[in-house]
Amino acid sequence: MSTVASESSSNPASAAPVAGPSVDASARGGPDTPRALRALGIEVFGATKRFGTFTALDNVTFKVAPGTIHALLGENGAGKSTLVKGLVGYGLLDEGQITADKREVHIHSPRDAQALGIGMVYQHFTLATGLSVEENLLLTRGTLPWRIDWAAERKALTEFMTRMPFRLPLDVPVSTLAAGEKQKLEILKQLYLQQRFLILDEPTSVLTPQEADEVLGLMRDLTSRGELTVLMITHKFREVMEYADGVTVLRKGRHVGTTTVAQTDRHELASWMMGTASADAQPATAVLAEVASERAARRAFDPSAPVRLALEDVSIEDDRGHTAVKHASLTVRSGEIVGLAGVSGNGQKELVEAIVGQRKLAGGAMRVAGAPYHATRAEMTARKLFAIPEEPLRNACVASMSVAENMALRDFDLAPARAGGWRLDRRAIKARAVGLIRDFNVRPPVPERAIGTLSGGNVQRAVLARELGQPVDVLVVANPVFGLDFASVADIHARLVAARDAGAAVLLVSEDLDEILELADRVLVIAEGRIVFETAAERAERAVLGRHMAGHGEDTSEREHHAEPVGTPA
Repeated sequence: MSTVASESSSNPASAAPVAGPSVDASARGGPDTPRALRALGIEVFGATKRFGTFTALDNVTFKVAPGTIHALLGENGAGKSTLVKGLVGYGLLDEGQITADKREVHIHSPRDAQALGIGMVYQHFTLATGLSVEENLLLTRGTLPWRIDWAAERKALTEFMTRMPFRLPLDVPVSTLAAGEKQKLEILKQLYLQQRFLILDEPTSVLTPQEADEVLGLMRDLTSRGELTVLMITHKFREVMEYADGVTVLRKGRHVGTTTVAQTDRHELASWMMGTASADAQPATAVLAEVASERAARRAFDPSAPVRLALEDVSIEDDRGHTAVKHASLTVRSGEIVGLAGVSGNGQKELVEAIVGQRKLAGGAMRVAGAPYHATRAEMTARKLFAIPEEPLRNACVASMSVAENMALRDFDLAPARAGGWRLDRRAIKARAVGLIRDFNVRPPVPERAIGTLSGGNVQRAVLARELGQPVDVLVVANPVFGLDFASVADIHARLVAARDAGAAVLLVSEDLDEILELADRVLVIAEGRIVFETAAERAERAVLGRHMAGHGEDTSEREHHAEPVGTPA
């Protein structure tokens, strides 16, 4: 289907250490020097980076053509971050060559990268929220005169904005901007520096669907006009297929393949990402087919099933005493997955913390199986309510303790973990951990190993084993696959569906709309701490959900909106 550069392909240029003189930033002129931008093409030959005996990048070669959007895919630990750090000057490559506009360059520092016209927009914003748009743009320059001529700077910035494909008011405080506008400002900062090659790290992870399409559409316009080249790190196949021209896949630090998007599809890209690292590993196409089959075969939801979890007019305060959740009500029935969609920072974190007992209610009430629920440990155990929080290594584990000990955190004081008095039966704890490790495919299968040494996907599997390794009536999960590789995502999603089919009421809180549309039976939207919209998943429309996520919905009378199905999400 496509031309693949195999992992063992030879280096077209000799793999020499990256060394040599830096590029003088003055060669390109300052950010206030008007000039027509011209897209920069980058080629990487034999890039290698080692950390002790570990090889993070192994002879990676690929090309990003000028005036294109090129996607960079790979599982966690594939080498993506190491590669782009070499391009932006935060991690000097041990071996290899980099060419820009077909001439060899040497990138020793971020200043060298900036001088070449290489910039990066990070996954999380790097803005000074207490300052204005104008002040953030000026700070980007790095050096400013001791006395700023604000009239001249405002005139220059106004002229700069007139040349940009999108504009923001210069005097508006950054704290008042929506997430999409903040992402635009991050891009404007790089264009202000006259960067010609822009690296985007998961650029849409904090955006609504409309904001994501708008930002990527603007990138598409800039590249098609030959003013910019974009290297985009993403885990969303939809963005790759809709916006990228080319795509490169890394696996375990090696270059698996590069192709045009027109010559590939999602299944092939998933196969490249996952590979067959061991004899018992399944190719991605098999996993995709298996997950799709499980999804199609899962039991139909019974709308008359009993309500297992109910929040009634709940209000919750954040750490600063502000009301983060405002009079929210929701229900989750047995055998149902309810997806709670929303942009980060709209009260989801506080809502989950209240359900699992980490935060008190400021108002309202919670019920589990019809009985009052105050989120005590005894109530959670008796009502069979379990949770998988976001970032489990920080919020659900003790990193220095073993996998077996972490799996016993729920019931270490109950039989069989407790043998008598407060004495722990470590033999029983280990025996149970061995079974859970086997059933939930935790790797490596070593119960004595510190859980903090496991990969993100295996930490999540270990927490799933602890929470799902017993009868469950209510399961609360928050961003359960954030940052995980493709194989881990498929596995964890399948286990959530299995819990739902076994009769559990599952509340899935996620900032990934695709994940919610794939798994949920019913979708709720939270914006500014309020539940503002509700619909059955099969009738959900991406544009409508995104509008409500951005706080632009008409009113809650639109709950149960009827629309054409969204289709298969990325």
